[in-house]
Amino acid sequence: MAPISLNKSHTSATTQTLTSSQDARLLVREAMRISANLASAPAIATPPIETAAVPTTSSLVSLAGSESRRRIGGLIVGEEEFIDSSLRLICCEEIDGRRWKYVAENDGSGSFKKGSFRALSLQSPQAPLDELMSFVRSYVVPEGFPDSVSPSYVPYMTWRALKHFFGGAMGVFTTQTLLSSVGVSRNRAAPGAVAINWILKDGAGRVGKMLFARQGKKFDYDLKQLRFAGDLLMELGAGVELATAAMPHLFLPLACAANVAKNVGAVTSTSTRTPIYKAFAKGENIGDVTAKGECVGNIADLLGTGLSIFISKRNPSLITTFSLLSCGYILSSYKEVKSVVLHTLNRARFSVAVESFLKTGRVPSLQEGNVDEEIFSFPWLKDKPVVLGSRLKDAFQDPSAYLAVEPLFEKERYIVTYNPSKCKVYALLKDQAKSDDILKAAFHAHVLLHIINSSNGGAASSQEWNKDGNLNLVPTAADLDARIAETCKVVAVSYGLFKNKAKEQGWTMSESLLNPGRARLI
Repeated sequence: MAPISLNKSHTSATTQTLTSSQDARLLVREAMRISANLASAPAIATPPIETAAVPTTSSLVSLAGSESRRRIGGLIVGEEEFIDSSLRLICCEEIDGRRWKYVAENDGSGSFKKGSFRALSLQSPQAPLDELMSFVRSYVVPEGFPDSVSPSYVPYMTWRALKHFFGGAMGVFTTQTLLSSVGVSRNRAAPGAVAINWILKDGAGRVGKMLFARQGKKFDYDLKQLRFAGDLLMELGAGVELATAAMPHLFLPLACAANVAKNVGAVTSTSTRTPIYKAFAKGENIGDVTAKGECVGNIADLLGTGLSIFISKRNPSLITTFSLLSCGYILSSYKEVKSVVLHTLNRARFSVAVESFLKTGRVPSLQEGNVDEEIFSFPWLKDKPVVLGSRLKDAFQDPSAYLAVEPLFEKERYIVTYNPSKCKVYALLKDQAKSDDILKAAFHAHVLLHIINSSNGGAASSQEWNKDGNLNLVPTAADLDARIAETCKVVAVSYGLFKNKAKEQGWTMSESLLNPGRARLI
């Protein structure tokens, strides 16, 4: 009878276990339904369901503790499910750092109930300040920041914002002055005359913009110099506009001149904008970088305008206010262009790279080369120590000088010489010269300039000797020929090494950025 008794006992225990298990399943199902209903309620984000809230005998899988998830694209696919529950985990998703889980309700036959697909947030709602910061970031920084842009993006945009802030502030004072000068505040001013003067002023600015646009190629190889020069013209135009307050009878000519200067500055800003933003973009996000950069500028401009309106109501000194704002604008503009790190070797950066290579044997990094670039060396100035692609009559004083150096470059597609009367090195290009020949000619010219400066104690002192008329310090024809022959040996050994080291540093060399002249020897 004992075995029978044991059997009954075992059967009873089994029945109790099944009953307990069914009760646990009912509890789990009910808990899941309540949680899902709370999560789907509007304006309430439900935190993830914790396993501690249900009996330990249930087989509900906690998503937070799950170790068996697979990421496919932007989705995290859950391999575990809500077993023995009416809800089943489909997958998880991540959007901009926020995670969501998708669940659906079983209908009991292995399928899902219609309309039961739900998204549950895995995070608590963000604080209002965090929500505001996320909103602001979506307008002022590119998507994926900071990984989507180069490191120089932040300092550039900082100084750009400051520049637009000061520019917006000055705009209020200049506009107020122009309106007062043209006669808006005087009752005797005829509205028609005011309108005509204003239209003529704007028309003159547009004409100036069109005329200056023909200089478009210079925007590529002297980008920073022209950008800064354009900002200086903007300040000059603002100053001329303020001058109309002192001479209202000269409103039209002064306003036209100011508008021409400001429109020329606007051309340089627009033309150099894309290459600068391209230097910041990583990948195919140049449009995003441009849009966010312009948004930052507009925000700073509005803030500056608001501040200026507030200040103008207190009737401050016009000259003092303009001077302070102008200094802030020019300083911000200078720092803005200095912070840009370009990968290309234009004339200024090429000079820095070659000079560093000849002195130290190394090519400067991208950051070093851009920092050392001269910004005040404006493209239209003619005092460049190296002239690339010059005419024969400018390079040689007499035919004998040409005939003396021409055999040294018989195998080259260029000729390099030095004109003592002008204290400049000239590189003449032959008709067959290709891209690499032009780059080599520029390198050779800088090598000759370096050797002459080293021999004479520097280019500046050489020019002083020339101004004082002390011709004893000017190299003789024989000495000059010997130095040119020496440079040919140096270039033959070092030009290839220079190119390799420049490539290792990330520099891109293009002969068009060196702005060679169009003269060719045939």
